[in-house]
Amino acid sequence: MINIKSLTTVVAIANFALAGFAVAGPKTYQVTGPILEVTDASIVVQKGTERWEVARDPKTAVKGDLKVGSKVTVEYTMNAVTAEVKGDKAAPAKPDKAAPAKDAPKADKKKDDAPKKKAA
Repeated sequence: MINIKSLTTVVAIANFALAGFAVAGPKTYQVTGPILEVTDASIVVQKGTERWEVARDPKTAVKGDLKVGSKVTVEYTMNAVTAEVKGDKAAPAKPDKAAPAKDAPKADKKKDDAPKKKAA
């Protein structure tokens, strides 16, 4: 029979082992199609009518022989190279719907606009 100490140890080891899976890295994507071009710096794949160029480096894991015409599935991630803020202005405040605008013209009531009595 398993005692509580052994069970706790097993659960703790399982938690540490699975903790690595909980850390999420960047989302991965993939593109599949025939290879149009291969260089040391990129792989160009035809996907439908689109031409996809995916950068690669010496650390890119390659399984098989990359050559023009071969069907390939390339897994990739998106990585920001730069980020530039285009404006530092705060969004303009929305006008209060209950309050009239400052420059709104005031309605003049004329005698002619008064409701008329119906003849009896």
